[in-house]
Amino acid sequence: MLLAAVVGSGIMGERLSGGNVAIALLANTLATGAALVALILTFEGVSGAQFNPAVSLAAAWQGGLPWREAPVYVLAQILGAFAGVVTAHLMFGLPVFSASRHVRTGSAQMFSEFIATFGLLMVIWGCVRVRPQAVAFAVAAYITAAYWFTSSTSFANPAVTLARSLSDTFVGIRPADTAGFIIAQLAGAAAATIIFRWLASTSTEGVGVSREEND
Repeated sequence: MLLAAVVGSGIMGERLSGGNVAIALLANTLATGAALVALILTFEGVSGAQFNPAVSLAAAWQGGLPWREAPVYVLAQILGAFAGVVTAHLMFGLPVFSASRHVRTGSAQMFSEFIATFGLLMVIWGCVRVRPQAVAFAVAAYITAAYWFTSSTSFANPAVTLARSLSDTFVGIRPADTAGFIIAQLAGAAAATIIFRWLASTSTEGVGVSREEND
């Protein structure tokens, strides 16, 4: 459903924008953000609403998901992402799959994917720790913003990246460019997990000191 929203809104936005890429991107952004809120709220009580291999691997690393379950999560995420592309293509009368010709390469875009995924994981870790009920809205808000402040338009998800390589539409990415995106995404997720772990530990120490002083 996430990929159906991402790809479908990209197709609709491009068709209705009259060639105005900014309007097409705005339509794509709003639909993706809205879908994320709805889907996370729907599935957070079932599977933790983990649609992202980078998130699942980071969760397993931190003990929030058993390692034996992580490969199953990742496989389900990838298969679901491809199913979403098929769904969107069929809704708009396009071939089931079509290799994208949309070039997304270069150090700037790789760095953008690092930052996009780094920020996403920081938002998730921070909200899960102090305000879990806000995760859906925080994640959607961050991804909505990251569509616009990153040059890559914030894929921030290896499953999404792979699936979009088989959609020769507004949201596509050339298959040859996916490896660089995925490496950057995994690096961003790892960096955010390490740094937030440190931030959380220092925050806890600070709270402890202040309480002792108050006592």
